[in-house]
Amino acid sequence: MKRWIQTAALAFALTPALASTAAVAAAQGADPAQNYPNRPVRMITGSPGSTSDIAARFVAQKLSERWRQQVVVDNRPGAGGIIGTEIVAKSDPDGHTLLVVALGYAANPFLYDKLPYRTPQDFAAITVLASAPNVLVVHPSVAAHSVRELIALAKAKPGALVYGTSGVGTSGHLAMELFKRMAGVDMVHVPYKGAGASTAAIVAGQVQVLSTALGAAFPQIKAGRLRALAVTGLKRTSVAPEIPTAAESGLPGYVVDGWFAALAPSKTPARIVERLQTEFSAVYKMPDIAERLTAMGFDAGSMTPRETTAFIAAEVAKWGKLIKDSGIKGE
Repeated sequence: MKRWIQTAALAFALTPALASTAAVAAAQGADPAQNYPNRPVRMITGSPGSTSDIAARFVAQKLSERWRQQVVVDNRPGAGGIIGTEIVAKSDPDGHTLLVVALGYAANPFLYDKLPYRTPQDFAAITVLASAPNVLVVHPSVAAHSVRELIALAKAKPGALVYGTSGVGTSGHLAMELFKRMAGVDMVHVPYKGAGASTAAIVAGQVQVLSTALGAAFPQIKAGRLRALAVTGLKRTSVAPEIPTAAESGLPGYVVDGWFAALAPSKTPARIVERLQTEFSAVYKMPDIAERLTAMGFDAGSMTPRETTAFIAAEVAKWGKLIKDSGIKGE
């Protein structure tokens, strides 16, 4: 009888511990994406009003409706996107803080000697949201109607032409540095604070050349305030099929695509990353969103997390080499 009482007492004492262990095991085996999201989701971008910001807002609006949970776009401008990127790198890896990056994300490790995060180790790639070629434009006063003529003009007057950008290390800057290198020409760089400022500068004649997102320049092209020489993709865009590619216009092999990708902090559960990719892809296939993207010259992305990781790695290698060879440094 005494032994039975001792055994029963031991079993009773162990019951809470056993229950706790079972709960932990159940939690570990549970699908973390099942109850995601369980609070508002924040999507951080580094450039208010930019195409990456617009791409994020497309997603945020539709996800808020699909999830019945608020998805907020949080602009954190400054330092070439480093400020916002650091916030996400140091956030909890639970899928409730996300990052939308552009080509500058791949360039920053080479532009700056030290970053407050590691690329790509501190991030989990979700998907490429959208991509689009840049468009190479000149002020109407420039005596060039093709890429070939622009190259000839630049070679005849080294350093006389000035090109504007939306900042050091942006896609427009790197696109022009690649252009200079491949064409063997010299132009002077003037950085501005954002795409709006650089577009205004070329319209005003303060600079003569600009490589920028087609959506940003298209209204000025249509109005005759800018002359489009070429798009920088492999093929012509459906938005403006009359604009030739750079290869057709005089610089074979020259290809630059602007892109926007969604990332999460590293160690975010794979099931949450996979769900986010599925949700982003569904949003970008919606007719109204697809129509708006097309009007801006974008192609919706549909890469898996694995494909996105490989794509960004290739971009890091491509632009890292150019930055090193050109001696470009961030400001």
